[in-house]
Amino acid sequence: MVPYNSINTNVGAMAAIATFNAINAEMAEVQMRITTGKKVNSAKDNPAIWAIAQNQRSEIKGLDAVIGSLQRGISVVDVSISAAETISDLLNEMKTLAVSAADYPASDPARTAINENYLALRKQIDTAVANAGFGGLNLLAGGGSTDKIRALANTSATSTIDVDHLDLSTTGTLLSGLPADLMGSYSATSVTDIATATSNVNNAISRLGTGSKRLESHLKFVNKQQDALEAAVGNLVDADLAKESARWQALQVRQQLSIMAMQIANKAPTYLLQLFQRN
Repeated sequence: MVPYNSINTNVGAMAAIATFNAINAEMAEVQMRITTGKKVNSAKDNPAIWAIAQNQRSEIKGLDAVIGSLQRGISVVDVSISAAETISDLLNEMKTLAVSAADYPASDPARTAINENYLALRKQIDTAVANAGFGGLNLLAGGGSTDKIRALANTSATSTIDVDHLDLSTTGTLLSGLPADLMGSYSATSVTDIATATSNVNNAISRLGTGSKRLESHLKFVNKQQDALEAAVGNLVDADLAKESARWQALQVRQQLSIMAMQIANKAPTYLLQLFQRN
């Protein structure tokens, strides 16, 4: 046991230094929290919480990929809807021309003019289809195209939001009954055939609209899910800066007191000299 009155071992100074070092370590921790805004900056701070937070951060990053996939799908479908609506309008004009053609015999120049207009509109359908692509996908293209939307719905890539291909070209099934022209191909049922083609296109637009709605609805859900996960991670690792500020002020006071304690402890051995002074 070290004697209390010793000049070789200053127990009081040792205790003061230990306290001072502990306070400095705590101040470094608080300073890190204030600097980063986090109470858990590494696995050393809290291994369990850090692991949970890191796993959730991975999920949040995965949701970024899901959001990107959904947004791409929405863009592709919206472009397709725009082109399909244009085709529907073109078919309405073509029906009007078909009705008008019935007023003129095939040899009449007016019938020829109407037919030229009809053929131009028919060609415009294929032009609209050809330009309905986005990001390398075209849901309306003919020629055996099988482009379709398979947007990611979760971070494990086990679920998708699907929008299938719909061939709206003049060679496709939906427009197969469309008269080739209003001359030799024109018949008593031509107007009905155009109306049927228009109905097919409108039904296709409805399906595209449903697909777009599903994509947008799921995108809203994923955005909310991501926000909730970010808030949850924040609850786990974010520091309460008001508390840390108060703690910092308290530690500064304790640091000053520990310095004073060291100063007092360091002076203690000098008091022993008075025992050896002669009156």
